[in-house]
Formats: sequence, C-alpha cells, structure tokens
Amino acid sequence: MEEAMMVALQQVPGQVVKAELEYDHGAVIYEIEIRTRDGQKYQVKVDANSGKVLKVKLD
Repeated sequence: MEEAMMVALQQVPGQVVKAELEYDHGAVIYEIEIRTRDGQKYQVKVDANSGKVLKVKLD
C-alpha cells in the first residue's frame, strides 16, 4: 500500500487522508483519498498489481 500511496502522491501532491484496498470488476485496486494544500480532495485509483494510476477524480 505504501507504493500505491507514493504513486498517487506523484499525481496529486498533498496528504493522504484515507487508503483502502478494493475489488472493482475483478480487479484489485487501491483507492486513495488525498487532500491538497488548498483543501481540495482527490480520489486516486491505483492498480494493485501493476502500480499504474487508473483514475484521478476531484471530489
């Protein structure tokens, strides 16, 4: 999970507020919530097997 958080923080600099492992349509992914310095909250999905960022969404 540490690696997934580092990958997510490279996409969206800030502070991780929540990270969890999920199963999405048969794929294992990390869903990581990050709060930026200006208070915005992003959700970053990272593939648990490849470490690739699948999605970045502003909440």
